[in-house]
Amino acid sequence: MLDLLTLTAIAGTFLLAGAVKGVIGLGLPTVSLGLLTAALDLPTAMALLIVPSLVTNLWQAVVGGNGRAIFLRIWPFLLMATATVWLGATALTRVDLSLLSGLLGVLLVAYAALNLAGIRIEISTQREIWAGPLFGIANGVLTGMTGSFMVPGVMFLQAIGLSRDRLVQAMGMLFTASTVALAVALHGNSLLTTQLSLVSLAAVIPAAVGMVTGQRMRRRLSEDRFRQLFFLAILVLGAYIIAKAVLGAW
Repeated sequence: MLDLLTLTAIAGTFLLAGAVKGVIGLGLPTVSLGLLTAALDLPTAMALLIVPSLVTNLWQAVVGGNGRAIFLRIWPFLLMATATVWLGATALTRVDLSLLSGLLGVLLVAYAALNLAGIRIEISTQREIWAGPLFGIANGVLTGMTGSFMVPGVMFLQAIGLSRDRLVQAMGMLFTASTVALAVALHGNSLLTTQLSLVSLAAVIPAAVGMVTGQRMRRRLSEDRFRQLFFLAILVLGAYIIAKAVLGAW
């Protein structure tokens, strides 16, 4: 059973993660997974993010009016990113969790560092045909192993030159498909219990409140400055998770 202090921490985490997503359009899984992994274990953190992530990202995926055009363009990437999640999730019951937590930390640090450095890759239309499935496989396996939907999937979507609105909607599609696949994989490995499912469902409330708050904050804050602070925080959080994993392995 989760005690009251833990439940309060979970609610606070999703309130903060929802606010981040409300301001910049992404970050709920990243923030919630990073904070919960630092406080709990990785499989529990992955299970708890399922429902809030699904609800918020499904909304993001269907809003924008470009869903059909985006899907027809990136479906090979989405297919492989979804189909290979189960492969990575099998590691949760076979590999030392400190190693997987460390891998999550590395992904967070890499993602934050690339964004802070302003590094962007570009993929031509000709290369997109074969690059999409490869990026999808990598993203799916890493999603299953760590619960992180970002790397390298978001980098691929940025690299193929989607406009800002289409990029946001495409990320919603990726995150929604990845969340569903992750839920199935966790359930198949007996890691998504009834209790965690109910807590995850309840976490939708603070996540939604956070999103509304974040959307209001967006009108008052410089988005560029907030992004810098966000990625700096992710960098520090990732470094902390790596340090904790290394010390735990000892």
